[in-house]
Amino acid sequence: MRPLLLGVLSCCLVLSVQGLYSSSDDVIELTPSNFNREVIQSDTLWLVEFYAPWCGHCKNLAPEWKKAATALKGIVKVGAVDADQHNSLGGQYGVRGFPTIKIFGANKNSPEEYQGGRSSQAIVDGAMNALRTLVKERLSGKSGGSSYSKQSGGGSSGGSKKDVVELTDDNFDKMVLDSDDVWLVEFFAPWCGHCKNLEPEWAAAASAIKEHTKGKVRLGAVDATVHQVVSGRYGIRGFPTIKIFRKGEEPEDYQGGRSRGDIIERALDLFSDNAPAPELLEILGEDVLKKTCEDSQLCIIAVLPHILDTGAAGRNSYLEVMMKMSEKYKKKMWGWLWSEAGTQMELEASLGIGGFGYPAMAAINTRKMKFALMRGSFSETGIHEFLRELSVGRGSTATLGGGVMPKINSVEPWDGQDGQLPEEEDYDLSDVDLDDDFDKDEL
Repeated sequence: MRPLLLGVLSCCLVLSVQGLYSSSDDVIELTPSNFNREVIQSDTLWLVEFYAPWCGHCKNLAPEWKKAATALKGIVKVGAVDADQHNSLGGQYGVRGFPTIKIFGANKNSPEEYQGGRSSQAIVDGAMNALRTLVKERLSGKSGGSSYSKQSGGGSSGGSKKDVVELTDDNFDKMVLDSDDVWLVEFFAPWCGHCKNLEPEWAAAASAIKEHTKGKVRLGAVDATVHQVVSGRYGIRGFPTIKIFRKGEEPEDYQGGRSRGDIIERALDLFSDNAPAPELLEILGEDVLKKTCEDSQLCIIAVLPHILDTGAAGRNSYLEVMMKMSEKYKKKMWGWLWSEAGTQMELEASLGIGGFGYPAMAAINTRKMKFALMRGSFSETGIHEFLRELSVGRGSTATLGGGVMPKINSVEPWDGQDGQLPEEEDYDLSDVDLDDDFDKDEL
């Protein structure tokens, strides 16, 4: 079996099996239908586990999680989300691996990731530390609530209304049609009950989407009862109506669900569809590796043969394969790096590269300091198989270099040319009398 990262990335298409928790446990089962009511609108501190029933680590955690829930009953609420079944809810909070534990404290819209141990005692200790922090914040005058401002007829959303752009007849063309960004626009009527129900979900989604797409996908809202010119242009007849706008294209109707998770999931799909493939960078120094890997959930690193072994044409063929794969997997938003064999020896040693020859490839999760090494061929098929299995989080993993990043050397970038052998020094033998060194008696 190929060694692959376990618990690094979320599962894509794995059938759900029986959940790990039941109604008899003190662990509260959370779903998209009750999450907002139970967690986001609650004043209580929550510990929430996002799990997959097939995940081995999740199964090992389950009895400890139940013990912690019982110990914390009445003090801190402990919940669990089957993120394999409810993947939109997991996606909303950036869940990439199982199990992931989030602490929903003062700002429910920005939960913290639990980084402590997985024993019941460690979980209880982590919860109590978070609770003490929450109490101190409240004593200091901090509200401990979300930043969302309540509107007439609406409640707390866990989002911020300011991230929803108010669109009008006057600014619509400039803001939306002339923009290079993707827009999801809600046309609403203030008296519409469905619009009021959507309002907190729309606001929460806007905040999350702004963060995840760095503002490249935006959410707006048009009061269609006031701004009838733009509403009439797009034939708005019912409320709420949501349309997707991309520059230079006809708007399309939004067909997805109306929960914040559904909206976020569709927005991220739109973002990845319109985003360019990630840049393929040569590892020229520590800053390149650090920035790329810290900004990505996973770094794909290739070590290519020396330029003298392949020439420019051979190297470019390897780079072309990597660029095709980065395009294919661009929705993952992984980092893509390469180096020449022998230039980063400590990195190669940390990844176990070299024993199988070059080219070689590994995947690194710098947050967990874990890596997986590709054993298959360096081809579209081989790399696709490696990355596809990474995407479902199966297999084994190893610790990167004893848990610390290896030393990275500063090197000159490849100039795109064939390599050249070092010049050999010429020796002038014209002044040497070979007969003087020849022993005639040896004949």
